[in-house]
Amino acid sequence: MLTIKCAKCKSKLFKYKKIGQGRVLRCWKSKITRLYDGEVKGKNFVCKSCGNIIAEIKDDRLDMNSDAFTYSGTKIRK
Repeated sequence: MLTIKCAKCKSKLFKYKKIGQGRVLRCWKSKITRLYDGEVKGKNFVCKSCGNIIAEIKDDRLDMNSDAFTYSGTKIRK
């Protein structure tokens, strides 16, 4: 389980169930288990604290901006 955090202000955004050892490029909405401090503005997912754009929202996923977030935790092996 990964905890996704804002790269600017370090506030927690959401918990994500990452399966596989690859990079975090997309987050599927069905695998987000808990939402902390993020909000939807138009077609973007942004941090409430600082307004940093974390991802672009598509139909069933978030296309992550790799410079806008950090994460901690462990990835689940396939």
